[in-house]
Amino acid sequence: MKLNCLIVDDEPLARKVLAEYIADTDFLELKAKAENPVKANAILNGSQVDLMFLDINMPKLSGIEFLRTAGILPPTIITTAYAEYAIDGFELDVLDYLVKPFSFERFLKAANKGRQYHMLKNPATTAAGGNDDFLFVKCNGKIEKVLYADLLYVEAMSNYVILHTKDKKLIVYLTLKGIIEQLPASVFMKVHKSYVINLGCVKSIDGNEINLGTVSVPVSQALHEAVLKEIVKDKMLKR
Repeated sequence: MKLNCLIVDDEPLARKVLAEYIADTDFLELKAKAENPVKANAILNGSQVDLMFLDINMPKLSGIEFLRTAGILPPTIITTAYAEYAIDGFELDVLDYLVKPFSFERFLKAANKGRQYHMLKNPATTAAGGNDDFLFVKCNGKIEKVLYADLLYVEAMSNYVILHTKDKKLIVYLTLKGIIEQLPASVFMKVHKSYVINLGCVKSIDGNEINLGTVSVPVSQALHEAVLKEIVKDKMLKR
């Protein structure tokens, strides 16, 4: 399932860049563009919009004023050249705050937040669509699609992470904290300061090691009890 997107920005170049980024993201679809909040409001009243990319500094009505005065608005990602408005934006519950000029990689991180928010709010639609079980990462100049079911574990390496899938390794310029924010907590869990595992891939637990079939990863002593409880839950047979 694709998310219908609305771009609200008075700068033609900014609208063009966002439109290109949306076109390059296969779970997004551009529904409409508007150069000010008044036109955006008319679009919202007549169309279904799942995600809005909203500029702040616009004539007559700013993006912040639009968020404060409008009725029910779709999940919103702020796009602006003014970083000082970040606190105002987050106080109004925006999903993310992109400071211009931003890269496609940074855009994709924000878009993934929008997709995950939609999944949480619309579980029935997500289950029916069956297409919201993946994410995109940038690796070696390419945008790679990674299915959650194929991702065994994530390993931290300084400012990079290595995504270990069933058939390859992807080195991505991201922190472990950054990738954890984009992975569903119901599927993935941090078991060590350098490792996040796919709970569904666990084959066995031996002391401070978790076997994922083809490889084992360590579990830190501090997290051992919580990890064991999450993996086993109520599935342990007792005498």
